[in-house]
Amino acid sequence: EVTRVAREVGTEGRLGGRAEVRGVSGVWKDLTDNVNFMADNLTSQVRNIAQVATAVAQGDLGKKIDVDAQGEILELKTTINTMVNQLSAFADEVIRVAREVGTEGNLGGQAEVRGVSGEWEDLTDNVNFMASNLTTQVRAIAEVTSAVTQGDMSRQITVETRGEVSELKDNINLMVSNLRETTRAKDWLESNLARLAGLMQGHRDLMEVADLVLRELTPLVNAQYGAFFMAHTEDDRSSGKGLAYIAGYGSQGAIVDTSGMPGHGLVQQAALEKKRILIEAAPPDYIKINSGLGEGAPTSVVIIPILFEGKVLGIIELASFSRFSDVHLAFFDQFVDTIGVAINTIIANSRTEALLSESQRLATQLQERSDELQRQQAELQRSNDQLEEKADLLASASQYKSEFLANMSHELRSPLSSLLIYARLLSDNADDNLAEEEVQFANNIYQAGSDLLQLINDILDLSKVEAGRMDLRPKYLPLEKLLDYVNATLRPIAIDHGLDFEIDMCEDAPRDLYSDEQRLQQILRNLLSNAFKFTSEGHVKLRVERAKDIEDESLRGVEDVIGFTVEDTGIGIPPEKLSMIFEAFEQAHGPSDHKYGGTGLGLSISRELAGLLGGKIVAKSELGRGSSFTLYVPVVCPDQAHPSEPKPGHVTAMGTVLAEPRSVAAPENAGDAMDLATRRRQGDQSRRAIPPKEKKTGHATRALSGTRALIVDDDIRIVTALTHVLTRVGMPVLHAMNGKEAIDVLEQNPDVSLVLMDIMMPVMDGYEAMRAIRSNPRYAYLPIIALTAKAISGEREKVIANGANEYMQKPADVDRLLEVACDLLDPEAATENPLPTAEDSRSEGDSITDGGLSAP
Repeated sequence: EVTRVAREVGTEGRLGGRAEVRGVSGVWKDLTDNVNFMADNLTSQVRNIAQVATAVAQGDLGKKIDVDAQGEILELKTTINTMVNQLSAFADEVIRVAREVGTEGNLGGQAEVRGVSGEWEDLTDNVNFMASNLTTQVRAIAEVTSAVTQGDMSRQITVETRGEVSELKDNINLMVSNLRETTRAKDWLESNLARLAGLMQGHRDLMEVADLVLRELTPLVNAQYGAFFMAHTEDDRSSGKGLAYIAGYGSQGAIVDTSGMPGHGLVQQAALEKKRILIEAAPPDYIKINSGLGEGAPTSVVIIPILFEGKVLGIIELASFSRFSDVHLAFFDQFVDTIGVAINTIIANSRTEALLSESQRLATQLQERSDELQRQQAELQRSNDQLEEKADLLASASQYKSEFLANMSHELRSPLSSLLIYARLLSDNADDNLAEEEVQFANNIYQAGSDLLQLINDILDLSKVEAGRMDLRPKYLPLEKLLDYVNATLRPIAIDHGLDFEIDMCEDAPRDLYSDEQRLQQILRNLLSNAFKFTSEGHVKLRVERAKDIEDESLRGVEDVIGFTVEDTGIGIPPEKLSMIFEAFEQAHGPSDHKYGGTGLGLSISRELAGLLGGKIVAKSELGRGSSFTLYVPVVCPDQAHPSEPKPGHVTAMGTVLAEPRSVAAPENAGDAMDLATRRRQGDQSRRAIPPKEKKTGHATRALSGTRALIVDDDIRIVTALTHVLTRVGMPVLHAMNGKEAIDVLEQNPDVSLVLMDIMMPVMDGYEAMRAIRSNPRYAYLPIIALTAKAISGEREKVIANGANEYMQKPADVDRLLEVACDLLDPEAATENPLPTAEDSRSEGDSITDGGLSAP
């Protein structure tokens, strides 16, 4: 039994055998039991090991040897269990890495099996290398594909790959490259389509659009030759005219005869098929593209029909040394639609304009018929007649104003002439019987009268120019003679002002003129006088030269023009007022600023005189730096230099409306009082009587003696003259230069009994000063006499409304002034000698105009 059991278990491997010996006992029984125990123990251990090994072989790594063992069997058990544990851990890590990388997509996983070595360690490293390599490749592919989805076509897969992954890498890189090229082509198409569409907007001429298209399209597609053929209108097509060559690129010198183009040829074929025609490998003798260096035959030719809603509007033909790419061809197919819309819009606009013109023509005819109907409306015509009558009344009133100003200034010339003569005789003091003060009085009278005479002359000159009655007397005039006059007349003024005065005659200036000497002298005198007046330091320069490159159109046709330029370093003129200084009574620094004086007539008259001489005055100025006035006149005065005679109702620079102008003859040298005196009217002008002496002193001395007067005037000559008049009748005098000073003087001298108030003064004028005085209750009844040179309609009412008791014009009659002062300070005398009313003043003014506009 023992041998059988040993053979079955030990040799044959049949586990589970047992020794069965019957009837034994004692030692034999113990031996049998020990053999059976050994066989059972070995069977259980081997079967447990086989069970675990079988489970491992079947992939079940959860089994372990749990049978009791000792010795080498225990070591075997431990070794097998350790191996199973390592296999289980390795399998778990491999499964985890495979699940994360292969199933869950969590790249970057690594198998971590502790305590392994040998082949197990190599196997673990290989699994990790495989996972790492796969992670790197997949991530590189994902990075590139993500960039592509975000529009970044510049990325490439650069990781090292092999086999199918390498093929995938190459395919993806090729796909990205193709997408990049496609996107670039799309962007190129869209951007250029938008750009060319924008360039064509707003154009209304087909020739311009065709030229623009070829200039932009030809170089854009790398072509060197282009032609644009326009289809004729439907009416023209019926006559068989076909297509017309209207623009070219690189073919300007070519002659393309398209009149009556035949019904064959590729251009005509493209128009018939309405499809693009592409010619590759064109023959050498097809056309020649040339430049300054040479010429050559193109390789490719494309013919593109321009369509709009299936209708052919034109043909574009392009030729290039290189072949047209697919992108270029796609661009042609899309761009022709845009051109079609633009050309159709232009054609439609042209038709609309034609219809509009026809509509306007019909509207004009309708208006003409409407006018015919309106002529039949008698009531409306009567209303228009009434309006015209009112307009005539307004023109008559304006004419009266103009004639009144002219007559008034003219009538003043006679007494002013005597005044200037007497003043000159007195100032000469031939008998030496006048005191120095009396001689000075005479000089002041003469200077004031001369200034007034100049003003009257200016007004009359302006009236004559505007009326077209200024006569010119041209004659040959040496330029040196004219400049000598300017130097002799104005250099004393320059010396008196402490200014440098230069006269510069350029070499190219003409030596002789044929013009009106007196008018040239007058213009230059006005320009230079203004320059000296508005220049406090520096210099005044007169430059004479032959004018070149004149911008004014009125002088461009004149063969020879001379320019007189007056430059100064004065105060300058503000830019906004440069255009108004030539208007009558306008001043660049405002009418209320009398720092520089003047009436604003000099430049206006100079401009008109320059026009009469066939020339013009051009002004340039920089505020604070100085001014430049240039007189351009023809060297030879034209025969018809003066403007045509103004018609009745013409608005003049003086703001008046002229009727039929009458002749006004002015003295040739009205600036000389002595010469003027010799031209006084003879016979029909009666002398004004001198008031008797009995009325001069008696009553005035009794009424005014002991009272105090305040003279408010910015002209010291008037202040001095009135002071002596009032002091002779015993009346002390205070004076102020403007309204503000007058108020201060009244505050310091409450005993003032009479105020003589000028109107036009700097700082504060007479109107404002009288209102300020009347606002003080203390001076509510203070007598105020307004003395003003503003001889215009409504001035009396205006000054009285502002607080004056009485109004008198300059130059004031001394006796009348004393009478008015006596009446204001001695009310009892007012009943005996009442003051003149407004109606009296108007009557007096009317009487002045009776003399008309006759010459002295």
